[in-house]
Amino acid sequence: MIICHEIGELKDFVRRCKKEGKSIGLVTTMGALHEGHASLIRAARKENDIVITTVFVNPTQFGPNEDYDAYPRRLEKDSALAEACGADLLFAPAPSAMYPHEEMTWVEVTGHVTMILCGRTRPIHFRGVATVCAKFFNLTECDRAYYGLKDAQQTQVLQRMVKDLFMNVELRLMPIVREEDGLAKSSRNVYLSQEERKAALVLSRSLAHAKEAFQKGERNKDALLTIVKNEIEEEPMSDINYVEMYEMPGLAELPETIEGNALLAVAVRFGKTRLIDNVILEAE
Repeated sequence: MIICHEIGELKDFVRRCKKEGKSIGLVTTMGALHEGHASLIRAARKENDIVITTVFVNPTQFGPNEDYDAYPRRLEKDSALAEACGADLLFAPAPSAMYPHEEMTWVEVTGHVTMILCGRTRPIHFRGVATVCAKFFNLTECDRAYYGLKDAQQTQVLQRMVKDLFMNVELRLMPIVREEDGLAKSSRNVYLSQEERKAALVLSRSLAHAKEAFQKGERNKDALLTIVKNEIEEEPMSDINYVEMYEMPGLAELPETIEGNALLAVAVRFGKTRLIDNVILEAE
């Protein structure tokens, strides 16, 4: 596997691949790779001739007082995992390479899809996500890009961007990967103390109970939200940021009685660590 830090080197690699008619799959990450990322790289390996993985802690998607400086960085371990899963090139640029000017061009998806859920309390987050992903799509000329549904809102923001800007990339959305006890895989799980990690299991457990109720015929939005809220609130270490439901895909507002598919999403803080999780409720 090639480890690349310079934009020119990446573009030369992509140019050679395209000249040979090879398809390119892309997995963008902020590093601290885990089994969730590994599943995306393996999926890309199955469907493309070339797999490019990025490791870049993107400063523009972090707001003031967020964990940019503390975010785990372990390029050597990430490189080994990416190579083991079949990546051909790992691109790990410096922030100055991706953002060479103080005055720069932004890609911003506007409207409801970026104002709800995480966008409500992280107002610059999705502008940073959209901008850096647009840069990576352009640099790699990827045919397909792979994203996990744990960041469900992010997938819908990127779908909008790709559609609105007529980008020649297919977004492949992959299932959430969980620990054996149900906790969704996340690079931020390393922040949790032993007690906080145990408490965080309430997220997957409450979502599973809501899904069970939905499968048994419950279609009242507030009733399903209440199942999750009440269970999380019973955990004394939890501090709820949001428990919300929207149409899926698209994240439009839901009627009181759910008729189609819905995303039930949560963001909860345990100590200093903010975790997100969700479940997609699929109507028959």
